[in-house]
Amino acid sequence: MRKEITLIFVCCLTVSMAFAAKVDTLQIASPSMGKTYKAAVVLPNSYAKGKASYPVVYLLHGAYGTFSDWLKKTPNPNAVKDLSDQYNIIFVLPEGEKFSFYLDSPVSKESQFETFVTTEVVAQVDANYRTVANKKGRVITGLSMGGHGALYLSGRHPDLYAAAGSMSGALDMGGLPDRDGLDNANKLMAPVFGAQGASKETYQSFAVMNMIGRLKANQLPLIFDCGVSDFLIESNRELHRRLVYYQVPHDYTERPGAHTWDYWENALPYHVLFFNKIFKANAVTVQLP
Repeated sequence: MRKEITLIFVCCLTVSMAFAAKVDTLQIASPSMGKTYKAAVVLPNSYAKGKASYPVVYLLHGAYGTFSDWLKKTPNPNAVKDLSDQYNIIFVLPEGEKFSFYLDSPVSKESQFETFVTTEVVAQVDANYRTVANKKGRVITGLSMGGHGALYLSGRHPDLYAAAGSMSGALDMGGLPDRDGLDNANKLMAPVFGAQGASKETYQSFAVMNMIGRLKANQLPLIFDCGVSDFLIESNRELHRRLVYYQVPHDYTERPGAHTWDYWENALPYHVLFFNKIFKANAVTVQLP
């Protein structure tokens, strides 16, 4: 009896693995930086079975992170793959290095991650996979530094994305000198602004917090959230207040939790549900027979 149970378990596990989403690692040359970086591409199981074009969620990692974080650090290592299969969506996880903040550095050609994500990664993904290769089928979100990146990039490139989100976003770069001191902020942001650092006014000019005019003009659907025990909660609340004041539609949620992978794994399905409704409205979801 015990052998039969074990055999049934192994068979079920084999079937489950056979129908799991697939992960590719794409090498993406960056002419803007003269380097090659990696991006993970999560393909739903259904991708190999037909010829349909799939909507894409760009999913950005945080500071001190790398492109594979979302596949390795969630408590459930299959969290992203499960969502890919559930919604028939491609996920793209591009490299953003430790402290790029997904900006084009004004002083260093080695840190041009706005161009990398919005131009070089998108072009390679659309060239190599059956994607909905226009804004109707493309959205972007991320955690912490990646939350800043997602809102910043979508704010500056509304022609690329149908919607954007942020989880525990580092949304107020202008507050870095106040929180950490200007010297410490400059050390943190040296990859972007160089060893000489930048002024508080420069940090403010790149902050999502100060992009309300752009966000209102773009009229993109926005979703963002933060844990109530997160050290970034006040800046997220302040962005929410400003969006409300300037009548910018958005979805904002606070949940129990801190700046942790437990929180982000829990938050991601809400973002994907939000995005999938937009994909449905844009008639780009994949309908299986």
